Amino acid sequence: MNMRVNHLPSTIVYGEDSFKQLGAEAAKAGTHALIISDPIMEQLGNIEKAIQLLLEHGIHASVYTGVNAEPEDTYVYEALEQLFHHNCDHIIAIGGGSCIDTAKAVAVVSTNGGDISDYMNNQSIARKKALPLLVVPTTGGTGSEATDATVITNTTTAVKMMIKQEAFMPQVAIVDPVLTVSSPPSITAATGVDAFTHALEAYLSKKAHPFTDTLALSAIEKLYHHVLIAYKDGKNLQARHEMIYGSMLAGMAFSNSSVCLVHGMSRPIGALFHVPHGVSNAMLLPVVLTYTQNHCTKRLAEIGRVLFPEEKTTQEEQLAQMVVDRIISLCQQLAIPTLSEWGVDQDAFHRVLDKMADDALMSGSPQNNPRVPSKEEIRTLYIELINRKSTVSP
Repeated sequence: MNMRVNHLPSTIVYGEDSFKQLGAEAAKAGTHALIISDPIMEQLGNIEKAIQLLLEHGIHASVYTGVNAEPEDTYVYEALEQLFHHNCDHIIAIGGGSCIDTAKAVAVVSTNGGDISDYMNNQSIARKKALPLLVVPTTGGTGSEATDATVITNTTTAVKMMIKQEAFMPQVAIVDPVLTVSSPPSITAATGVDAFTHALEAYLSKKAHPFTDTLALSAIEKLYHHVLIAYKDGKNLQARHEMIYGSMLAGMAFSNSSVCLVHGMSRPIGALFHVPHGVSNAMLLPVVLTYTQNHCTKRLAEIGRVLFPEEKTTQEEQLAQMVVDRIISLCQQLAIPTLSEWGVDQDAFHRVLDKMADDALMSGSPQNNPRVPSKEEIRTLYIELINRKSTVSP
């Protein structure tokens, strides 16, 4: 059996109020930080808290809060300009996956040069160490704090670039469930299903191995049983603990195996119609899972035994179907919208079917799926997705 484990962050600081350790960890990296974040984090006061924590350790900070949507190359260039202007020697990302992915790109390009698009499909390899990067996730969803991948939209080609190289791994991850309490229900649902999809695809992937299986199954169990609780009661700190911990485990799992068809099809939707990554993943999960299930019955049944130990059936087909049905039901209970409900125009969607299918295949993720689709099958799945009616439970 071939098993490849790449790496994880050098340091993970996990637990309630671990955010307070930011200054002590940053002091090991440098004396002038560039904080990359978004306007919401600024409004919540998290940026000011970070600045004060850094000052306690003699660290100055410059702040870039231009990340106000899915990460784009323009954010990377703007943040790079600020980093060089202020001569920052390390980077701190505070926020969701968009902030963290932007910061990863800045950390790598700042020392290796070129354009972030140069690194797609390993056209360029980051040979030099990235600038030290500390990340503080504030949603229980992306797991980006524990992955060596970043997803950045190329605004010239309208392609969402999935870039995966060792240099993109953060040096320090500070994972504090308290920071996720402010996430509203809709964000909790989308990022929760996104994290669940990371874990599920890591387990179903053709590149899965025993190390990633252990992480993925643990994440699947935590996320499945707690996302609805956190969605209904955002102040339930135990549920928030399980969500962000499960998200981190899922990130470790897929970073060392891979994601599959859901992610491959999700990125073009985000690039062309500006649907947030977590939302488009959640929209796609029922469609893709139904398409795939007969090609991974055994693996789905294994998930069923973990999620539903009380079930007495030993029939793999029944367990697999139960998993699919209950995941679809979970998405309904979380009020995951359809593309039409999100406001995506059907005619505009149909006009770019070919580009989306091509871009999905080009990303490489669909090839890891238990059932590898043709371009025509991806087109068909996209059509099924745009034609879906409301999935929200009455």
